Amino acid sequence: MNPRIPDPRTARRRYATVCALFWLPVGAAIAPKVLLLTERGFALATITAFVAAHSLTAAALELPTGGLSDVLGRRPVLAAAGVLDLAALALIGLGTTALPVALGSVLLGAGRALSTGPAEAWYVDTVQAKEGPGAELRTGLARGSAASSAALAVGTLIGGGLPWLLGLGPNPGAWLAEATAGYVVPLAVPMLLGVLIELGFIAYVLLALPEPPHPRATLSGVLRGIPATVLDGLRPAGRDATVRRVLLSAGAAGAALFTLELLTPGRAAALTGAPESGAVVFAGLACAGYVCSGVGSHLAPLTARRAGGGERAVLVGLAAGALGLLLLGATAAFTGPAATLLAVAGYGLVYLGLGAAGPNENELLHRRVGREGRATALSVQSLALQLTGAAAGLTIGALPAGPLPWLVGGITLLAGALLWTGSMGGRSQKEPAGPRNEPAGSQKEPAPHPGSAKARAE
Repeated sequence: MNPRIPDPRTARRRYATVCALFWLPVGAAIAPKVLLLTERGFALATITAFVAAHSLTAAALELPTGGLSDVLGRRPVLAAAGVLDLAALALIGLGTTALPVALGSVLLGAGRALSTGPAEAWYVDTVQAKEGPGAELRTGLARGSAASSAALAVGTLIGGGLPWLLGLGPNPGAWLAEATAGYVVPLAVPMLLGVLIELGFIAYVLLALPEPPHPRATLSGVLRGIPATVLDGLRPAGRDATVRRVLLSAGAAGAALFTLELLTPGRAAALTGAPESGAVVFAGLACAGYVCSGVGSHLAPLTARRAGGGERAVLVGLAAGALGLLLLGATAAFTGPAATLLAVAGYGLVYLGLGAAGPNENELLHRRVGREGRATALSVQSLALQLTGAAAGLTIGALPAGPLPWLVGGITLLAGALLWTGSMGGRSQKEPAGPRNEPAGSQKEPAPHPGSAKARAE
């Protein structure tokens, strides 16, 4: 066994750090992105098209890049994702016309596809290499999810507060915009800060994520290995009802998250009357949401114990999230303190529920998928999220303002929760000790393979 492979406790810490570094620049872009594009003259329909371009690119590349990660390695694919995200943030932050923003959206989608799975697959590979296929995974997965949520919360506060701070006092934001011919406006600064964070992410991935030894990859070997690996990753969805539920639930969560991403910034700006102050309000709200997500992720093991198993915990989490979105829809047509408080409570409930459901879903997935197809299975999961989210986003863009757009995400997430009611009867809640498609003892020492994975922190 490679002596550089870390012990499970160190692996948990490194996995959480990678998750935090990956999602911190994403969080910094969340609050100002829609408002920045609106300030630069793009209509909501055009912004929706940019989001769809990101999602469809990620969806188109999910399976090939998942196979690439299983064949080539977790670390190089994850580092490549950081490079693409770096370029995408620079293009979107500086772009004043449709072409660079569209290109940045496409690169962001490609980076998202590359990042889906490698970090999580690296963590599971590492722990199972030390402790075997029966190793406890849920705690580490929950910590990674909580670290992602914390990074998104901090990043969102930075992304919402920094443009506002640049407008105070002598107004350095105005000076910055004038000095750069309008390319670097206050709302763009958080994205450019994200470029610097991406450099740190790439360096950490290359230095801190050693992998079990595998044969040296060649171009011909990679090209031959990807199709077979993709097929191996797809097979569990066809023969395992629990895997199918996990994938369909990911799609429902995608619709919920895209609904929040598209509709909340405009609602915050309408509440305050200005884009910069709207960004501050949205940043605070998003930060609270990510804190709720982190709390939900931290409580995922407890939720599973209290609910009677991982499947029941997923049902409870998704149902809570659906209730939150329905509250947001019900209050969309009203103003006043009561409606605002209910909307804020609904927003937090969505993230709390999804945070509790996520680690339990992935624990169920990893128990049923083997090492050689783990990243591909995570890519299929992300593909379901991206495709459903893109479809929900395009639907929302075509609907009139009011409660109806919010109900798209709420009803879809409720349908995802109801999927798990069919798993409650007629079977034990005891989860299997290891992946179904690997022979007993096959993971005491992972067999060398030409592959690795692709990371996802969601």
